[in-house]
Amino acid sequence: MITDIGDSMMARLTLRILPVLLILLLQVTAAHAGGKSTYDFLRNDVGARAAALGGSVVTLTNDPTSIFSNPAGLATMEGKSVSVGFFKELLDINAGYAGGTTDIPGLGTIGAGVVYMNYGEFQRTGEEGQDLGTFGAGELAFIAGYGSVLPSGLAYGASVKFIYSSIGEFNSSAAAVDLGLQYTAVPNRIRLGASLQNLGTQIDPYGTTREPLPLDLRVGATLTPEHLPAVLMVNLHRLTDSFESFSDRFKAFSVGAEFTVSPNFLLRAGYDNQKRLDLKVGQSSGMSGFSAGAGIATGFYTIDYAYSSLGPIGALHRISIAFQ
Repeated sequence: MITDIGDSMMARLTLRILPVLLILLLQVTAAHAGGKSTYDFLRNDVGARAAALGGSVVTLTNDPTSIFSNPAGLATMEGKSVSVGFFKELLDINAGYAGGTTDIPGLGTIGAGVVYMNYGEFQRTGEEGQDLGTFGAGELAFIAGYGSVLPSGLAYGASVKFIYSSIGEFNSSAAAVDLGLQYTAVPNRIRLGASLQNLGTQIDPYGTTREPLPLDLRVGATLTPEHLPAVLMVNLHRLTDSFESFSDRFKAFSVGAEFTVSPNFLLRAGYDNQKRLDLKVGQSSGMSGFSAGAGIATGFYTIDYAYSSLGPIGALHRISIAFQ
């Protein structure tokens, strides 16, 4: 009985603390926001499941790619898991990732991973147009994180990352941290989350001026309707960015839905409004921002597929494989 009272008090205290923490995060990160950032590849969806859900991953659970989106999600992992993916982007751009997690009984879950983009080869020319061969360009980030959960049910996590970028013989590097929270407000019904990503600085800039990292504060919720085999996710992104008006701040949102067709087969759909705005060509945006996918899960492995529309530009196909 005493334990139940203590847990109830802790739950109420957690609900009071969460809004305060979000306000403090907004105040702290506002000073770092503004201006064009570098290493924008860190904003990309990591994993086919995340892409199919339109990037609505702040409250994602039981997924090893949580280390790339919200380290608090690590607290929902059990045992050991490994996830890998390779994506053929537009033109000659290739991207991929690899990550793994393992739980430590009584302490929490740790994870590590790497995400990269290879932009291919480019022709190098001299001032008079002479052929000087080719050069390559690419970016990658190494990340390590930890997540655990309090008796109140508040999951928390943190990760550190080292970022490296190169263009020909030039390169730059940076270090950053990610922080995250997840909380089950209503058991089996509502889960809330917040994630602060890429809070850090360049160690070695390309030139003499350090550029800001793509700082991103995201908040979201997962809703599980009663008597419906589906999970709905809603996220707000880029809450630290500068906007012309207050209402524009809420244009960076995404929604996703995951339907359980059978215990081993899931269908997914998503929409990212910011991507739709970014990919608008003239007056047309086509189906840009919309995504769909599916997942096949067994007791040992999971295969996920995602289709992401880029509107008039084309589309991306992603495949990820996870082992547990």
